[in-house]
Amino acid sequence: MMNERSPVRVLIVDDQVMVREGFAVVLGAQPGIEIVGTAADGLEALDKVDEFRPDVVLMDVRMPEMDGLEATAEIVARTEDTKVLILTTYDLDEYVYQALRAGANGFLLKDASARQLAEGVRVVAAGDSLLAPSAMRRLITEFTRLTTTTAGKDTAPRPPARTDIADLTGRELEVLALIAQGLSNTEIAGHLFVSESTVKTHVSKVLVKLGLRDRTQAAIFAYETGVVVAGSTF
Repeated sequence: MMNERSPVRVLIVDDQVMVREGFAVVLGAQPGIEIVGTAADGLEALDKVDEFRPDVVLMDVRMPEMDGLEATAEIVARTEDTKVLILTTYDLDEYVYQALRAGANGFLLKDASARQLAEGVRVVAAGDSLLAPSAMRRLITEFTRLTTTTAGKDTAPRPPARTDIADLTGRELEVLALIAQGLSNTEIAGHLFVSESTVKTHVSKVLVKLGLRDRTQAAIFAYETGVVVAGSTF
């Protein structure tokens, strides 16, 4: 487990050696971050996770042997201490949606700056999810595509879980909808005219009641269950 003085331990997973080495150099130079290893595919990543117990895995999606989707699901099943941060290109990869459903804590673009990479790693290591509004829009687009093209398949969005939604209070439902729009706690507080600490309490209750790991899964749940409709605003 991390404490406040420990560096964030990072494992970098990508099938391109130049990408792995580049991220290792960039992130390794950032204060409070330690690169514990790299892996060329999902299978190697699982071995390295078992060996090094990193705080965060920077995970590519398309790789040989085992892709990032399978590896993410396996890592999440094995441990709650290691967070997974998906690396993707500008256009949201079709597999990223599924990786987030599998338990990934968010995603970053591969062309992110050193500062953005470091901040993303720290945010995820601290237990929050990384899903900026621009990223959320791409996620919603992919969700909508999956809804219309994969109905009846295992990868299709699940049917509405109204019994889960019924457990939420009206204010918690409102907070869930705002999370799904990619709003931060500060932005939600401003929207609802409440304190940020109050928002944090509502978010925690939403996650506990719905049995979700983080805000990313909460956002996906909101769209899958019809709490929010793609393209809607608040």
